[in-house]
Amino acid sequence: MANGKQKKGAAKKKGSVAAARGSVVAGKQTPWGTIAAVVGIVLLAAGVFGYYYVASGDQRAQREREEAAASFAPNEQNPDPSTKIKGVVTEEYVGGAHVLPDERVAYDQTPPFGGPHDGYWAACTGIVYPEAVRNENMVHSLEHGAIWIAYDPEKIKGEELDLLKLRAEGKPFTMMSPYPGLDSPISLQSWGHQLKVDSVEDERIDQFIAALRRNPNTYPEVGASCDALGPGMFDPDNPPAFEAEPPGPDAKPMDYQGSEGAPEDQMGSQPQQQEQEQPKSSTPSEG
Repeated sequence: MANGKQKKGAAKKKGSVAAARGSVVAGKQTPWGTIAAVVGIVLLAAGVFGYYYVASGDQRAQREREEAAASFAPNEQNPDPSTKIKGVVTEEYVGGAHVLPDERVAYDQTPPFGGPHDGYWAACTGIVYPEAVRNENMVHSLEHGAIWIAYDPEKIKGEELDLLKLRAEGKPFTMMSPYPGLDSPISLQSWGHQLKVDSVEDERIDQFIAALRRNPNTYPEVGASCDALGPGMFDPDNPPAFEAEPPGPDAKPMDYQGSEGAPEDQMGSQPQQQEQEQPKSSTPSEG
């Protein structure tokens, strides 16, 4: 009898040991739920990083273009590096002649890049205007040292338009707008300078900007502002519309000296109405 009890006791002990071992094994099972969660987080992070890396590719490429064009920045030895850029057209214009908001100028170039202009400048603080803007306001901004990037909306669109915007959006003393009927896909203007190109990939775009944006040797009103003036003067949210029709016989000529009552430019403060502009001379010549 004792022997039988011993066998039963041993059997129970073995069963208990086996049960304990099974419990330990069960406790050590692979945590698939945790692993799946970690893998999911890693994949999500990789996806987010990949998206932003691809999305920022254009910005990185633009920084590289700007770095490559940095050698065109003006210096004492080379006050106007744009003279080394193929295709740049230059003219000499005298600044300061202002017209009224309802007056037009018979400009000698398209788009214009100098000459009489509206007393209120277009905001040029890195603004991309969705619609074409009145010439006379845009030219005034050039007098302040800004770059105006104009493009043919029939030829530059989609990804090309996005790439061109990188040259202007958020950039100080820069503005961009469509220009219906433009005779080239892209035209860049600074005071007395113009460059027309066919492709948004053209390296001369960035060279032109580096050479002429706020170049104190090439524009009349050094230190003037590009800030928006606001409603009643120039509202960037509702700018004066571009007029596609040719100017009429009452348009002001290129040697016009200014209209009575046109606001006087005060280098960045809000212009005040004047009883009469002081006469200013203008002697355009070929550059």
